[in-house]
Amino acid sequence: MLRKLLSCFFLYCLCVQTPPTVLAGSAPSAAKTLVWGPGLEANIVLPARFFFIQAVDSGGRNFTSSPGENTFEVKIVAPGEPFSRIWVQVLDRRDGSFLVRYRMYASYPSLQIEILLKGKHVAKSPFVLKGPVYHESCDCPEPSGDVWQEHMHCPSSIPQILRDLAPFPTVDPDRNALDVPRRFGQRQSLCHYTIKDNKVYIKTHGEHVGFRIFMDAFLLSLTRKVKLPDVEFFVNLGDWPLEKRRPPETVHPIFSWCGSNDTRDIVMPTYDLTESVLETMGRVSLDMMSVQANTGPPWEEKNATAFWRGRDSRKERLELVKLGRAHPDLIDAAFTNFFFFKHDESLYGPLVKHVSFFDFFKFKYQVNVDGTVAAYRLPYLLAGDSVVLKQDSSYYEHFYSDLKPWEHYIPFKSDLSDLLEKIRWARDHDEEVRRIAKSGQEFARAHLMGDNIFCYYYKLFQVMVHGNSVLFINVASY
Repeated sequence: MLRKLLSCFFLYCLCVQTPPTVLAGSAPSAAKTLVWGPGLEANIVLPARFFFIQAVDSGGRNFTSSPGENTFEVKIVAPGEPFSRIWVQVLDRRDGSFLVRYRMYASYPSLQIEILLKGKHVAKSPFVLKGPVYHESCDCPEPSGDVWQEHMHCPSSIPQILRDLAPFPTVDPDRNALDVPRRFGQRQSLCHYTIKDNKVYIKTHGEHVGFRIFMDAFLLSLTRKVKLPDVEFFVNLGDWPLEKRRPPETVHPIFSWCGSNDTRDIVMPTYDLTESVLETMGRVSLDMMSVQANTGPPWEEKNATAFWRGRDSRKERLELVKLGRAHPDLIDAAFTNFFFFKHDESLYGPLVKHVSFFDFFKFKYQVNVDGTVAAYRLPYLLAGDSVVLKQDSSYYEHFYSDLKPWEHYIPFKSDLSDLLEKIRWARDHDEEVRRIAKSGQEFARAHLMGDNIFCYYYKLFQVMVHGNSVLFINVASY
């Protein structure tokens, strides 16, 4: 009964807080339409800058479906620069809003952004960014970290960072430099980073250190934007977090892309997410912006089947494919690659062709099952227009603690024993499930974009050095 009352109250809140939606046949208003976002601020330097347009009609009602992908025209120029190189894309999010992203290939004294609707300026267009406006490769760091954080609108604190650093009130950097390679350097792959005077110094340990390229690239990008504090740390280049909660000796700070309930690793945004931020509008097609323009058909037209594709990196994935074969009306699951369980390929094959990630969103229900560790596709799944069914797991990424079951996703047990039950429940509660999908999408849009990732890394280094009263570097040795 209580659950029913709470559900009714939640529906009531949604009704009173949701703005009136646009009437059929209405057209967007240039004066009423809203424009906002970090790409309208000169001091927010990102590989691909971005801002948003919300179509609004003359009565002040928000569009909730697309008024047409070519509704708005965006022009970005550098006044006085006849050969300015600025690549602009207007992405229709099909919910009445648009994401505009642009990538600069030079720095300019200023930028002018025009947003036009049938030749009329929208909102406060033209927007003028008084420079200098730096491009991604400009080595132009802001000297003050506090000023940079204010420009970036970084949060004052990030609870996950505080939790991760709490076990390390003090660190002896010299001892750390000896102990970490001795404990992990033979069996694992590590990179020892030192940032001194905003320069990055590197020493690798172990055989398979290729994944350092992702960390190298992000650190170099960050040092071009802001002067980092002097800091020294080890990055785990493998999948699994390393430092057990009950180690045989002193606990050492290890940075990893994934954490777990059994370890004390300090978690960073994954290499996949950081690379997508750096390469947006570059050599990758899957990123947090492109997903928002490729969310599949409208909710009512999506296939009401749970969908999954991937490789055989965990036994639960074998079970998922098995469930799909037994219940094809509920689950469409298949492997695209066999590596870990090749001897079982005859049982769980044949392999199917890779599916474009954007085609995932033809299905209402997205199943998220761990791989070797946490499945790093979760940010992109949340950003789509489908609901995520997420496996209970001891592994987590840097943002998991902010996700809430039944608000941002539908949980199911780690052994998949209740997955069929949850899919059936979802089919019977379509409106509630649609609200969960929307909430997960709004979370991804608000917390997993490029500016959020840059803020997370900077806050991590800042708290290491200052906020936690920790000395993470032996300055005298450099």
